[in-house]
Amino acid sequence: MTASGLPMTVPAQGLPARVRIHEVGARDGLQNEKTVVPTEVKAEFVHRLAAAGLPVVEATSFVHPRWVPQLADAEELFGRLDDLDAATLPVLVPNDRGLDRALALGARSVAVFASATESFAKANLNRTVDEALAMFAPVVARSKEAGVRVRGYLSMCFGDPWEGPVPLPQVVRVCRALLDMGCDELSLGDTIGVATPGHVRALLTALNGADVATDRIGVHFHDTYGQALANTLAALEHGVTTVDASAGGLGGCPYAKSATGNLATEDLVWMLHGLGIDTGVDLTALTATSVWMAEALGRPSPSRTVRALSHKE
Repeated sequence: MTASGLPMTVPAQGLPARVRIHEVGARDGLQNEKTVVPTEVKAEFVHRLAAAGLPVVEATSFVHPRWVPQLADAEELFGRLDDLDAATLPVLVPNDRGLDRALALGARSVAVFASATESFAKANLNRTVDEALAMFAPVVARSKEAGVRVRGYLSMCFGDPWEGPVPLPQVVRVCRALLDMGCDELSLGDTIGVATPGHVRALLTALNGADVATDRIGVHFHDTYGQALANTLAALEHGVTTVDASAGGLGGCPYAKSATGNLATEDLVWMLHGLGIDTGVDLTALTATSVWMAEALGRPSPSRTVRALSHKE
């Protein structure tokens, strides 16, 4: 175990006082497992994450079981979480049918999943970018009518395995379309982990130039090339205060084989706490949760912070 009092708090100028961590391990992480995790284990995972102080824990996805069999138990799982505030448990809804299922269970926060590139839109949704946006428009409209918060995920914001670099205006156009249809918040996805800090700053600046306010932007980095924390710091310096992360570094992308795990929540919390940024997260409890989940999955956590804090002398 590390010595108490670490990391030492050394604030840096120009950073936010508080960051809201959007925990995606229970959905984005577990959907990429080769084996199906039992519903009762998923439910305990969500409860443990919430108890560790994570303010938002993305619970599951209401997609057709044929596409994501690991989340075929969405109804049963959500029913096991009724002791938690539904507003803090976002769920992914790809279409009207998915929204119907989510609303029937009392979901109060949903997300749609768009693409900045045609190749990924085809691979992930079997539609063009604009066809996918047209599919999401009534989902977002109905959600807003029901008083439900809507998040718009956008994949391949920084690079695409088929198309290569993604032009900034191309990303900005789809972001603007998601906000114009009524999304409350955007999550910019570095799906294959190729972003670097300068690219992050350039995209955020371009979005601001298109009247996309920074407080409506979240960032979602994968650590394929070891850049996730550096990219997060660049986003924080720009004023972003919502960061997606996955407990234990779980996750990837089933439709982009070069994608590796998400930014580990523990690694993010270690950095933020060292910078004096409030998260509300109990790092000890979170680490214990990721150790427990790693044992349930039968493999060690890829998170460096989990490995360091769980090491027995």
